[in-house]
Amino acid sequence: MNKPKITVIGSINMDLVTKTNKIPKIGETVIGDSFFTIPGGKGANQAVAAARLGAEVTMLGCVGEDAFGQELKQHLSAEGINSEHIQTIPATSTGIAAITLSEGDNSIIVVPGANSHVTSEFVRQSESLIAKSDIIILQLEIPLTSVIEAVTIAKKHHVSVILNPAPIQQLPKSLVLQADYITPNEHEEEQLLSANDLTKEEIRELKQKCIVTKGAKGVQLYQDGKELIPGFQVNAIDSTGAGDCFNGALAVSISKGATLKAACQFANAAAALSVTKLGAQSGLPTLEEVESFLGESLRQV
Repeated sequence: MNKPKITVIGSINMDLVTKTNKIPKIGETVIGDSFFTIPGGKGANQAVAAARLGAEVTMLGCVGEDAFGQELKQHLSAEGINSEHIQTIPATSTGIAAITLSEGDNSIIVVPGANSHVTSEFVRQSESLIAKSDIIILQLEIPLTSVIEAVTIAKKHHVSVILNPAPIQQLPKSLVLQADYITPNEHEEEQLLSANDLTKEEIRELKQKCIVTKGAKGVQLYQDGKELIPGFQVNAIDSTGAGDCFNGALAVSISKGATLKAACQFANAAAALSVTKLGAQSGLPTLEEVESFLGESLRQV
C-alpha cells in the first residue's frame, strides 16, 4: 500500500522548556528543576507525528535566519519529512514557545517570529503540492488569511482538510464549514459553536465535523449522536504536544481509509503514548509502538 501523502501547513518553533515543582504566580519567582530546548511548533509536531506513523509528509512553513531555524530544518529532514518548502526568512527570528511544566501539565507562551511570514502568497506558491496531497493539516499559529487560502486551494482540488483550531480565535463561517474535520478541545469547541453568525442548521453541520479532544477521557463525536471514543490510561509525564500527536495520527489513519471511529481510536492510542515521554516531538510514537500498544490494550479487554 502506498504511503499516505500528508501536507502540514503551519508553525515551526523551538520549545524552551522549564520543569518546576510550582508554576509561579504573577510577580512570584520560583526555582526550576531543569531546562531544555526541544523542537516544537504545532505544525512541525503534527508533521513529525504523521511521519513516524508511516506517512509521506511535506512541511510548509518558515523559520528565521538563526541557529534555531537551521537546527529545526535539519531536524525535520532527519525525521524523513520533505523540508524543501520550508523558507528561511532573513533578519527574522525563528518562532519559540516558552513552556513551563509542572505536575504533568503545562503553560505556554508562543512568540510567532518567522511563522508570521507563512503568507497567503507563500501558500499559493505550493498549490500543486497541496493538490497532490491525500489530506492537509492546518492549525492557527500562522496568519488566519493563510489558513483560509490553504483550505480554499484544498477544496478546489478535492483534498481533505483537518483543521486544528488552536490557539482558538474568531473564525469565519466559510472556513469552519469548508473543513472536513475540526479537532477542538472542549474550550475551543465552546467558542466555535458560540459564533453569533451561525444558524441552527450550520451549528448542526459544524458539530458533525467536530472531533472534540478531551484529554485522557478520549474524544467526542457527534456523527451518530453524541458519542465518546474512550482514551487510554497511562502514566502521564508531559502532555505537551499530545493534541498535535492526535491530529497527525488521525490524518494518517483517515488517509489509509479507516472509519472515523477507528481513526480516533488509533489517534487516541498515539496521543496516550506521547504523554509518557518528555517533549512535544521526542515523545511521539512510531507506527510499530502504536500497533503494539493497541494490540496489548485489546487483549486486556
